Amino acid sequence: MKIRVLGCHGGELPHHRTTCFLIDDKLCLDGGSITSVLELEEILAIDDILLTHSHFDHVKDLPLMTDLLVGRRETPVRVHGPDETLRCLGEDVFNNRLWPDFRAIPSTQAPSIAFEQIPLRTKFALQGMQVTAIPVHHPVSSVGYILETAQGAVAFSGDTGPTEELWKSINATPNLKAVFVELSFPDSMQWLADLSGHLTPSTLCAELEKLDRRGAQIYLYHLKPSVSAELKQAVAAMGKDYLQVCELDDVYSI
Repeated sequence: MKIRVLGCHGGELPHHRTTCFLIDDKLCLDGGSITSVLELEEILAIDDILLTHSHFDHVKDLPLMTDLLVGRRETPVRVHGPDETLRCLGEDVFNNRLWPDFRAIPSTQAPSIAFEQIPLRTKFALQGMQVTAIPVHHPVSSVGYILETAQGAVAFSGDTGPTEELWKSINATPNLKAVFVELSFPDSMQWLADLSGHLTPSTLCAELEKLDRRGAQIYLYHLKPSVSAELKQAVAAMGKDYLQVCELDDVYSI
């Protein structure tokens, strides 16, 4: 599995891009940085987008992507997510007010994108992988994902504060290779992390105590741009060699 970091931050400033991972060139996990990074040919190669939740920094480039697709693909890009996430996109984004509804452009028979609701807690097949969506703790309906192939499993926390079910599911998954975990605010902003359903270095450490790591690498992402330098210092001070902060344009072969 090749994972390319298109965006790994919880907001935007110069040299910071919102969350998006490109997996094996054809699948995006979240859609915060697609059109802002990829060339047209790379965008047209994407067949599926897997969403953790509906917040703007995770779906930002989906609307801008859609009109690039018209007349250039024989099949729609499939946008996968839980029911509440897809309903939000349909009602609040692709509603012909904020943005045209490309689920019916050029036509309902040949749309540019298609929404596909995913099950929770039940494996489903996607691009040769088995994928499981596990609810996590966030102000809107949000999930983390476990992606399994014959070579091993990779998990993504999505946006979450302290949670339980995700770690139990990851611990029950064989051949774990890597876990991508959000980290958003420093300990001095614990009140905001608690309010907004995110992790700080302190709560991250507590969460990792729940994980049976089994040698897996831990990649940290979703750092808020205004505090990213402070967070990187805090991670370095932990002195754990299995923790790595994601950087833009990193590519991991897992």
